[in-house]
Amino acid sequence: MRNLTIAGAGLFAVAGVLRAEPVTVVALGDSLTQGYGLPQAEGFVPQMQAWLDAQGHDVVMINAGVSGDTTAGGLSRVGWSLTPEVDAMIVALGGNDLLRGLPPEASRANLDGILAEAAARELPVLVVGMQATSNYGPDYKDAFDAMYPELASAYDALYYESFFRGLTAEEGDVGAARARFMQADGIHPNADGVAAIVADMGPVVAELVEQAAEGGAQ
Repeated sequence: MRNLTIAGAGLFAVAGVLRAEPVTVVALGDSLTQGYGLPQAEGFVPQMQAWLDAQGHDVVMINAGVSGDTTAGGLSRVGWSLTPEVDAMIVALGGNDLLRGLPPEASRANLDGILAEAAARELPVLVVGMQATSNYGPDYKDAFDAMYPELASAYDALYYESFFRGLTAEEGDVGAARARFMQADGIHPNADGVAAIVADMGPVVAELVEQAAEGGAQ
């Protein structure tokens, strides 16, 4: 009986060590995730890591952002991006699909494939949305904008409506936000812009981390 008690205590100790390991989150995205035009420490993933650390979360963020990547590129690499240590995923793709005017139905199918891969591995996901401009007409915009919340709902994933929401939340006026927070190309945020984005998105990422720590979305 004493040996069994000791063995049981050992198992509980091992389980405690496993639970003490940090949550690993992979951020699958494009140049916005990768940190285009910024020193490494000022990009989205390092700033999000610092924000989560400051909030007391035991987490490791992995930067899987590839500049210029489309949803098709994300789908092609999601399998090997989700290595065994990954506990959760942020998906922030679609901006380059929009810039190239790719059909929304193709982008939607690619995002569906990415989320299906995560679901097969029982990983919680945060879907970060993107809104189309009116350049391609209202039908294009409606289809593009809708794919993010609809897919998030279909896969019971967390949803954050727009990568850039934090900029207008901080500044209020779109024009003022662009002048203050964007790089000269007008596409990518500067370091202050990333900080505003992280401050707004951070609580949702923290929720993702908590889901992963509890063993995934219920």
